[in-house]
Amino acid sequence: MKKKLGLVSLTLVTASVLAACGGGSDKTASKEKPKTLVISTFGLEEDKMQEDVFKPFEKKYNVNIVLETGTSSERLTKLKSNPNSTVDVIELSQSNAADGVSAGLFEKVDTSKVPNMENLIDSAKELSADGSGPAYTLNSIGIVYNKKTAGKEIKEWDDLWDSSLKGKVSIPDITTTFGPAMLYVANNHKNTEAKTINGKTAFEGITGLAPNVVKTYSKSSDLANMFQSGEIAAAVVGDFAVPIITGSNPDVAYIVPASGTYANFNTININKNSKNKDLAYKYINWRLSQEVQEKTAVSLNEAPTNKKVVLNEETAKNKTYGDVAKRTNKVDSNLVNKNLASWINQWNRILNN
Repeated sequence: MKKKLGLVSLTLVTASVLAACGGGSDKTASKEKPKTLVISTFGLEEDKMQEDVFKPFEKKYNVNIVLETGTSSERLTKLKSNPNSTVDVIELSQSNAADGVSAGLFEKVDTSKVPNMENLIDSAKELSADGSGPAYTLNSIGIVYNKKTAGKEIKEWDDLWDSSLKGKVSIPDITTTFGPAMLYVANNHKNTEAKTINGKTAFEGITGLAPNVVKTYSKSSDLANMFQSGEIAAAVVGDFAVPIITGSNPDVAYIVPASGTYANFNTININKNSKNKDLAYKYINWRLSQEVQEKTAVSLNEAPTNKKVVLNEETAKNKTYGDVAKRTNKVDSNLVNKNLASWINQWNRILNN
């Protein structure tokens, strides 16, 4: 974290004067130099992350945190290309984390060093059963739309295909956290009886949606400007970004279709080549703690994975929690990763040419 040079200099001068006068203490003189922990994370709401997650951890454990930010896929690709990077812990979407595990990038988690893993909800425990990094939040997708410019009330996924929304819709790019979930949505639009995704059927659905899609996006934070400028009237988005989008425009509403939604866990893994594994374990345990998750549920719109955290009705709004959590469907991360290269090519031919 950034330190103010003037304050540091003043502290050193004061310490020197006290020492010269016999007023210095052995405890002050022997205080250890802060260790450095490099965290690769999403670049969303960084000010609030600093306040509720990073700075309290730095203070408690005498640490300087250095951040690497970007999309989940960008940061995983970077780590793949340089496994000896200085990154100690990395926060990723579920499918990217599964890819990293398959590539052998991560430390197998020793649960005895993360006591808060015992407090995880059952679905999060299942995700870490093979030694993968634990999930610190659960999110899912819904639809945000401008009630004045959409031309109709939007209630279900199928409404996105309505001709009244031609050139008015934005969806997450295939390479983002929820890009593959769009294929599930498109698949079910064509075949509501589908139990799993069929690539051919899914891309038939995407082809049908294409006239309505004015832009795909990589960063959900960009949607606020797109709504504000009138560039779009509706979008598919992860619930973690809803406050950013709806807060800037009172005409924009968020709905989760009654037919269900698609879920994603964000997870934390340790780079197997990290030189700070003990400190990395402390950070993971911190991120899973009741204390931190109660704060981030409010400030970062993160649904908790620690079952000791209980949200009131206002805090639970726009989160994958309660009734919404019960309506979530899984995206098969292994299936996605197996087919992603082919799917990206098909996606780009249809939407990005």
